[in-house]
Amino acid sequence: MAAAPTVRRRRLGIELRRLRERLGRTVEEIADRLDWSASKLSRIENARIGVRVSDVRLLLELYRVDEGHKGEVLALAQAATEQGWWAEYRDVMAGEFGTFVALEDEARTAFTFQTYAVPGLLQSRDYAHRILSSGRAIAVSTPRQIERRLDLRMRRQEVLRRDDPLTLSAVVDESVLLRAIGGRDVMRAQMLALLEAAALPNVRVHVLPLDAEREPVFADDFTLLDFAPAYDVTFPDVVYLENLSTTAVLQRDDVTHMYRLCWESLRSVCLSEDESLRRISRAAEGWGASGPESCADA
Repeated sequence: MAAAPTVRRRRLGIELRRLRERLGRTVEEIADRLDWSASKLSRIENARIGVRVSDVRLLLELYRVDEGHKGEVLALAQAATEQGWWAEYRDVMAGEFGTFVALEDEARTAFTFQTYAVPGLLQSRDYAHRILSSGRAIAVSTPRQIERRLDLRMRRQEVLRRDDPLTLSAVVDESVLLRAIGGRDVMRAQMLALLEAAALPNVRVHVLPLDAEREPVFADDFTLLDFAPAYDVTFPDVVYLENLSTTAVLQRDDVTHMYRLCWESLRSVCLSEDESLRRISRAAEGWGASGPESCADA
């Protein structure tokens, strides 16, 4: 798991490189002035290692940065040395999931496609508990581990309601509205929670109807993240994939572009936002009655 916020460290490295290049100095020249190895400065600029605030201060003085901008960069350097809130949950974050959580917390927009369950950022606590508990059938998880994962999932959802929130666009397969997870009361509450989240200005939920006529795009669940540029530099997109045995955080341009095209293709045949909300409302009513009504009749 990343020890510090990945994007903050990358932003810091990019700005330090920009300031050095503005002076027309090479890595070797600056490293020699500070009695550092050239590889140390190069790794700092490429965000391969962390850097102490005191070392950043030395660089800024050498680069003759004005006091106003120096304060901004030092604040970024301080933030990059601090562990994110998710560090306390590293005991229940396997594989690259910890890296994804750190990136999700820094992202500007998330595009997600879900075929089996409501996206994690939009799950109610009871629904999420049922999802997390169901994994015990194939992998041993103690009650404490389940509670820890549940707390982590609820904590992640704060990105949608904080200042400068994450923008989330979710494509949800219609079958998710009909699949019984946790019983009727849990499902009805989840549908209502989904409607409440969709009312946020930064959240858009699109239902992919079962009877949609479309070119076949068969894909596993995925989440694509993009990031706000920093100092006129655009960060590459990141796609997160998770299956039964592995997790992956991929940043290759050709891969992330393919998933963006996939998401756009799926989104193009979804119901409109208003129609999607009506179908979710109809599903909530169905779960509160004798049984879920077919969304195809909505």
